[in-house]
Amino acid sequence: MMMKLTLGHSPDPDDAFMFYGLAKGLIPAPGLEFEHILQDIQTLNERATRGELDISAVSIHAYAYVSDRYALLPSGASMGDGYGPMIVAGAKLDRDTLRKKRIAVPGTMTSAFLALQLWLERPARELNLEVVPFDQIFRAVRSGRADAGLIIHEGQLTYANEGLVVCADLGKWWGEKNDGLPLPLGGNVVHKRHPLGLRKRIAEVLARSIQFSLDHRPAAVQHALKYARDMGTDLADRFVGMYVNHWTLDYGEKGRESIRRFLGLGFERGLIPHRQELEFVS
Repeated sequence: MMMKLTLGHSPDPDDAFMFYGLAKGLIPAPGLEFEHILQDIQTLNERATRGELDISAVSIHAYAYVSDRYALLPSGASMGDGYGPMIVAGAKLDRDTLRKKRIAVPGTMTSAFLALQLWLERPARELNLEVVPFDQIFRAVRSGRADAGLIIHEGQLTYANEGLVVCADLGKWWGEKNDGLPLPLGGNVVHKRHPLGLRKRIAEVLARSIQFSLDHRPAAVQHALKYARDMGTDLADRFVGMYVNHWTLDYGEKGRESIRRFLGLGFERGLIPHRQELEFVS
């Protein structure tokens, strides 16, 4: 009998690239059938708090709120290795000025949101923030609805086309403050209601899908292009390379340490409710 599992991921080129082999039936998964559910990361984060999906992409920030239900899979990480979410505006603004400005953010459970609070050294309640769908942040800034925007996904490569400038790159800042460690942004999780043996099988299948895409990059990029907003092949390939790489195959000890520091600092600053004990599927 086939076991059907729900697999949530975002409709973005990096996730599409990652799951290319699985989505096209090119990866063997004996006894398992995956229902791909494509939703934005904020929605997936919220669904994870309710334990709705068997497997899901989540923000590392959101993991702090779902670790009682889900374990982290060893592959599927999105790491900002010297780059990451950016704060952009019509003109360059320093940190003190931004603390007083209205900032459009893509969701309160995103890792970008936690990184923003850490960089500004202020909790959300002391900032003037407005939650805006990530693909509408440029519009919010250009229209004057917000003074600055916190951008994720491909906006990190296309902001200049919108006439905006970078006030801060949070991935670069994180690396400079943390011994060159990458900024942990996203990961894949599996529900703990499933027995350990099944969790390991799922981990193996997803790791094979990522490796398949890396081994068949041109075909996987072409598949990802249908999810690439305002990006041609070269730009999509560049974006995929930023977030599907050796970190994605396995966090490694450096990746795990970065998550510990990121969520640990969030706890110490009173931004998340409790200190996390990371649970990975081995």
